[in-house]
Amino acid sequence: MSSTRIPVVIVAGFLGSGKTTLLNHLLRNTRGARIGVIVNDFGSVNIDSMMVAGQVDSMVSLSNGCLCCAVDVSDMDTMLDKLAHRSSDLDVIVVEASGLAEPRNMIRLVTGSANEYITYGGLVLVIDAVEFDDACARHPELEQHVALADLLLLNKIDRIDADAHDDLLGRLCALNRRAAVVSTEHSRMDPGLLFDIPDRPEPQPGEQLTLDRLLYDDEHDCDHGHLHDGYDAVTFAAAKPLHPRLFVDFLETQPAGVFRIKGYVHVAAGLRSRAYLVHTVGDHIRFEPDRRGEAPATTELVVIGADLDTEAVRERLEGCIPTEPVSADAMYAVHRFTSR
Repeated sequence: MSSTRIPVVIVAGFLGSGKTTLLNHLLRNTRGARIGVIVNDFGSVNIDSMMVAGQVDSMVSLSNGCLCCAVDVSDMDTMLDKLAHRSSDLDVIVVEASGLAEPRNMIRLVTGSANEYITYGGLVLVIDAVEFDDACARHPELEQHVALADLLLLNKIDRIDADAHDDLLGRLCALNRRAAVVSTEHSRMDPGLLFDIPDRPEPQPGEQLTLDRLLYDDEHDCDHGHLHDGYDAVTFAAAKPLHPRLFVDFLETQPAGVFRIKGYVHVAAGLRSRAYLVHTVGDHIRFEPDRRGEAPATTELVVIGADLDTEAVRERLEGCIPTEPVSADAMYAVHRFTSR
């Protein structure tokens, strides 16, 4: 399954939490992917953009103020238009928000964009495991940021003991019961949790290496240890059509730890039967009519997240297969999320 739209992933977190470290990690460890970056640094000198300069396929550096304070989406659209367009070959766009940014406004800027070539890829909030309690004491609004996130990166766990880690993990889960949580050292995580990595061919002998390949090889020539597995992926297939209202209910009340759902779903209600491409990130759901032509109308889904109860996910999806006739008005549940 692939989408023609480029996911825009927002990376936020308080000052010093490890956002730029995460960005550099993604750039160095996503072999074959083409990443565009928008850096939203707060201040007259854009230090963060210097740290990632030369490591991206396309970069727009924002200085002299915080973009999240913009009244409308026009400024973000200008940035996105430079990266996402008809001939763009980017696989993902990462927006590194200022450490003082308001994530809710950043989400609004992306989801309200008029750019038809992008889609919202989720809010990743980087948490400093060492400083989180003190930071929240000074800035209580940080707990609200946790509640907004689609993925929580609990970073710097190598600097706290196991009991402190478990206590903080419990606190984060209480603040946000739906988000996936990944514990990391030095912001190292598997990029496959955030976006699809294309299977591009290996360079031929004598062919010039691309920048992402050079960075990847340079990183992996050193002994930095292995990445955490990072995420679970549950596949689900069904030959029978699903109940549209039950399936939408599954998407709106996803099991804990789910971050992304992607694939094709075949739903039926009354005398109508339709197949859709479905894509979710956190609470954001999108259906698009299946345009694969003569492809069979079956359901093929992948559910991606952290620490998933795989059996619970499969049971919930199997429960979407109706055992009796479905009322025609059940299709309206899907229509609410279908692009026009």
